[in-house]
Amino acid sequence: MTTIKPIQSSEKSKKQQVEEMFDSISGRYDFLNHFLSLGIDKGWRKKAISKLISSKPQIILDMATGTADLAVAALTLNPQKVIGIDLSEGMLSMGRKKITEKHLSDKIELLKGDSEKINFEDNYFDACTVGFGVRNFENLEQGLSEIYRVLKPGAKLVVLEFSKPKKFPVKNLYNFYFNTILPLWGRFISKDNTAYTYLPESVKHFPDGINFTNKLTQVGFKEAEQQPLTFGICSIYTGVK
Repeated sequence: MTTIKPIQSSEKSKKQQVEEMFDSISGRYDFLNHFLSLGIDKGWRKKAISKLISSKPQIILDMATGTADLAVAALTLNPQKVIGIDLSEGMLSMGRKKITEKHLSDKIELLKGDSEKINFEDNYFDACTVGFGVRNFENLEQGLSEIYRVLKPGAKLVVLEFSKPKKFPVKNLYNFYFNTILPLWGRFISKDNTAYTYLPESVKHFPDGINFTNKLTQVGFKEAEQQPLTFGICSIYTGVK
């Protein structure tokens, strides 16, 4: 799989660049997320979390947690604890501020960490969520394998990620918005020249659909499935250890 870096000419690894990029936009990230998705992202997160209702997980890992929106949404499942992990200290700082303001510090813990080396023992978590983060993994297979390792047998992984619509006219409108409007507004509001150019490029090269469910199967997950949302703009992927 092609590795898409925020700045292709940089000698830094994708991991380092992603960390620095999200540090730089962390203060405007939540606003941009909701603004550029027209608020639809909130509904996507609710649908993703609903995939875990039947399993009633008590200890949940939210990988690539960012500002902890999905971790907060996971509290509707009434777990004992949600542990969010992310590379970007800037994003984690915004997430911790949000959690403190919502008085959720007893339920959610945010830690700096790497998807390719999760600092927890085997078979620790009852479920794992990843919201718009797997395409930022430097090594997708290694990240998925690590998630598999720390999940208990029978635990479910739920991945929420952008996908590529296939049908006219949604495909054409989506490509225009993603490649023209979103980078323009993203640069204007965030003052970052790379983040919202990297976003459409990373989505373009991400192995969505059956290619991603195949990745889940390859690292050991069973019952790997995709549920497209909003005309295929986004998808929920699930797999069971």
